[in-house]
Amino acid sequence: MRQCFISAGLFGARHVQLMLMFGATISSFGMRAVLNVAIVAIISPHTREDAEFATYPEWSEKKNIILSSFFWGYICFQVFASQLAKNLGVKVIFAIAMSIASIFTILVPFFGEELGYGGVMACRVIQGAGQGFLLPCLHTLLSNWAPIAERAKFGGLVYAGQALGTVVAMPVTGAIADTRLGWPVSFYLYGGLGIVWVLCWIAFGHNTPADDKNISTAERKWIEYGLVQEDDVGQKHPTPWKSIFTSVPFYAILAAHCGQNWGFWTLLTETPTYMEKILKFSITKNSLLCALPYFVCWALNLVMSPIADMLIDKRYVSLIVSRKIFNSIGFFVPALALVGMTFVGSSNSQLAVGILVIAVGFNAGQFSGFNLNHIDISPTYAGTLISLTNTCGTAFSICAPLSVDLVKALTGYEEDQEELWKFIFYIAAGFYLITGIIFNLLASGDVQPWDKSDPTTKARRSIQKKMSVISVKYD
Repeated sequence: MRQCFISAGLFGARHVQLMLMFGATISSFGMRAVLNVAIVAIISPHTREDAEFATYPEWSEKKNIILSSFFWGYICFQVFASQLAKNLGVKVIFAIAMSIASIFTILVPFFGEELGYGGVMACRVIQGAGQGFLLPCLHTLLSNWAPIAERAKFGGLVYAGQALGTVVAMPVTGAIADTRLGWPVSFYLYGGLGIVWVLCWIAFGHNTPADDKNISTAERKWIEYGLVQEDDVGQKHPTPWKSIFTSVPFYAILAAHCGQNWGFWTLLTETPTYMEKILKFSITKNSLLCALPYFVCWALNLVMSPIADMLIDKRYVSLIVSRKIFNSIGFFVPALALVGMTFVGSSNSQLAVGILVIAVGFNAGQFSGFNLNHIDISPTYAGTLISLTNTCGTAFSICAPLSVDLVKALTGYEEDQEELWKFIFYIAAGFYLITGIIFNLLASGDVQPWDKSDPTTKARRSIQKKMSVISVKYD
């Protein structure tokens, strides 16, 4: 027997998987966000005489329906995706799903030209169906690859790709849309990047540490210690649906996910229009300023995630207290900022942008909050839990942009009137506030009794929460 000390900070096979998961999130959210900026150029009349692309001003009345169409496909396969990932493994399923999403991103300009806005919507529905596998696959991979002592850091880094993908997509799309080649090139670019990621995933991705032939025995033991028993790796358990649907902590996560999706997608889909109609920014400046809040979100996430791990590791607070602290930052600060947005507008565009930066930037707290709580309460069924909460959350993502049309119909206000946006911001703030309170009241950090992990494994988890360096014996 040899004695080996493994530091959680060393670079190893788990970090290769971390980079692949991070890349999947970046490319996926780049593909999602590209239309939110491109739609401004798509529905605007030509401003260049040398333009080599078409625009469709007649689609302007269909803008919010087009933007919501991604989620029509996205909502359909969440639970199905989680079951496939759990029973068949992530690798092949993830590659196929991302390939579909990437190909239909590339096809958006062609379908738009041939079939009109219905063609664009068809592409976005299919793209959404492919990306419906993203979160179930990522949560399954995180539950397989992320040791508890690194969970917030790993989860934070992986999901930081949401903000970074948006940060990159918005200004790049705006810059491309302002050239003679125009908005279609942005879809070719992000679809192509998705294909590149698929090739990297096929070459280097693995379902579990046990599947990776290049991982050291020491690192494998470090990862599996406290996650599942070594003789239980690869075993499959039936999903305890009844127990899940009667679990109060599950509903705490569900509420938080719905509130997060409403607020996040309200801002992501409508900010470009707000900046164009109210703040009067050009598409190039619009896209740069829209990206700024998501850059701050990405940067703050890199700060908050290790702090969350440190608080748990040093036992300054319990795991669930840490989750609630950071989720409160991620929900309540944006809620206050959105209320603040109702007091500013075209008269002070710089202040309006600054408040948007606060609203989106501090939302980074949720990456170390409810977003990891699925794994906390059930590592075995984390993929299933995220698929369930994300299915409901996606319904709110669909409603968020459509709510703008509803408010317009009920109030008579148009997108170039500040009164409309006050309603939109108040509604989003309300969702953040109410669902954040529900999470704080009902959430748990304990592995639930219906999780299939045995008491020995649960005890290992408890020990590992307190450790950043462990000693492992192996033959």
